[in-house]
Amino acid sequence: MPVDEAARAAAFWAAALGGEARPVPGEEQFTSLPRAVPGLVTSVQAVDDAPRYHLDIESDDVAAETDRLLALGAVEVGGWLECRTLRVPGGHLVCVIPVHSDPDEFAGAAHVWP
Repeated sequence: MPVDEAARAAAFWAAALGGEARPVPGEEQFTSLPRAVPGLVTSVQAVDDAPRYHLDIESDDVAAETDRLLALGAVEVGGWLECRTLRVPGGHLVCVIPVHSDPDEFAGAAHVWP
């Protein structure tokens, strides 16, 4: 989401989905939309780029998850801090990120790959 449109977009999505917009402490480019979509962590991110939707895939081993997705046909196109940005078949972007959710929720919902 372009930086100058992020606040308005976050307010729109919060109202449209029946939630509230909350700044994420320490990560000022993100505005969280808690419980906007049950089962998903939903946020608006302010970046100097075109608006788009993408998924963040949480992992307790970012390198291993990145390698797994690369083997499935994704291409790494960038990174930021500990996060890796991949373009997946079909052209969508996904980010593989370190665990940000509640550790118990992550442990309960995580898929363990063989």
